[in-house]
Amino acid sequence: MEKKHPQATHPETTHREIIVIGAGLAGLLTAFYLQKQGKDVLILEADEIASGQTGRTTAKITSQHGLKYSKLISQIGIQKARLYARANEEAIREYERLIRTEGIACQFKRVSACLYTLQEEDALLREAEAAASLGIDAYFTRETELPFQVAGAVYFRNQAQFSPIEFIRHISADLEIWEHTKVTHIRGNCVLTADMELTADDIIVATHYPIRNVPGFYFLRQHQERSCVLQLSGCERIEGMYYGMDADGLSFRQAGEYLLLGGSSYRTGENKCGGTYDRLAQAAKQFYPDCKEESRWSAQDCMPHDEIPFIGQYSIFTPHLYVITGFQKWGMTLSMIAAMLLRDEVCAIENPYEKLFSPQRLHLRAATGNFLKDVGMSVMGLGKGFFLGKKPKCAHMGCALSWNPDEQSYDCACHGSRYDADGKLLDNPSKKDIVK
Repeated sequence: MEKKHPQATHPETTHREIIVIGAGLAGLLTAFYLQKQGKDVLILEADEIASGQTGRTTAKITSQHGLKYSKLISQIGIQKARLYARANEEAIREYERLIRTEGIACQFKRVSACLYTLQEEDALLREAEAAASLGIDAYFTRETELPFQVAGAVYFRNQAQFSPIEFIRHISADLEIWEHTKVTHIRGNCVLTADMELTADDIIVATHYPIRNVPGFYFLRQHQERSCVLQLSGCERIEGMYYGMDADGLSFRQAGEYLLLGGSSYRTGENKCGGTYDRLAQAAKQFYPDCKEESRWSAQDCMPHDEIPFIGQYSIFTPHLYVITGFQKWGMTLSMIAAMLLRDEVCAIENPYEKLFSPQRLHLRAATGNFLKDVGMSVMGLGKGFFLGKKPKCAHMGCALSWNPDEQSYDCACHGSRYDADGKLLDNPSKKDIVK
């Protein structure tokens, strides 16, 4: 996308009311809404607008987030589960309102979202009942438009899909964005780059994975996963959006003349044997023998232990520093929630969802199992990294790296940083390249 502010003209020092770090959908939407409130906002982006996970999404705007609501009711209670459902449904309506009000041509369309299984239907029956009890227009069925028979499916009516790049092109037009301006440190109300020191009344970290370890300790509160997508032509059209709940489940979404087929998820750093794209390609040929692969890509997702994003104050010790992270695989909907919530929090407007998404929350029952697993993975990765001596290791915290043959990258299983074959940084939380 077009550069908004050439680095050569940056002043040595500057001050803004608000600095947003990261020009993906979440950062841009947050800046957009804050600017609508009359705030002076500057966005700093290490690369280019939407060059991270936003450009790799399947672009589903949905409150259907896997086997979500039966689990939420069980683990955090029906009141908080209802808030989560309402926040997501409100986000879908806000997208529609904003797109119509602003006249944004971005292929926005209301469609159904479906969660399906090829195995046992019991979990989906419970999910349909749970979602409906929370006010979502959901129902169970065994009939879908997929090219195979399912054991069961839950449809959420009135969800949506769109083109995020076309949407971003509109909302970013009047924002002040400095591309190729990589933030190296945040100290109090100061943001430092390689050649500048900037200050702000409030700072919002929207870098997908937080780039500051302490305080906040987000490296102990989530891990990262990758999943693959094939863009296919020559497939029979589908009207809804589909997501498989089984371990090897597939995602389907029509995008214009193309079908987006997704799947092959794995924890970042755990794809040593490769074959993820091959498995997707085999499934594509099985279900659509005449299809043609037009392109392929992978996306990376932050997975919080309690499966709820972190949106709000970075820590209790940093009252003017905020964070947006932990969207799992549902970044389109949750970006809108984050934008509206942080707009209200920064502007001291009451928001009913603030406590639910607060990074200071504590959901022990929901988070303990995943926390222990992730700590074990990190300890193992750090231990392997220690014994590597001077060999290349992750620049984030020194964990061992593994080679990902599908993407020709070095990946860290501890916290998800990735590097290309030459050691150049691809994905955070690391802020530096590795020296090979």
